Amino acid sequence: MAVSVRLDPVLEARLTQQAALLGVTKSDFIKDALERVLGMKDPAALLRQVRRAGPMGRPNASAQVSATMKARLRAKRPD
Repeated sequence: MAVSVRLDPVLEARLTQQAALLGVTKSDFIKDALERVLGMKDPAALLRQVRRAGPMGRPNASAQVSATMKARLRAKRPD
């Protein structure tokens, strides 16, 4: 369903700027904002759902960064 809303120029400029910054259309930006305000979308609940899914990526990746970088540097300069 199409809805028309008149915005003052300052608000429309901010809308255009923020939508471009996020890489979404103005329409999608407005829909997302309305869903949040109306309680249809809760970012905190989405975050909890993602966290419950379990670990993502390589859990020990950061622990091995130092050793990995040293090995790569040594491989480039064997002296």
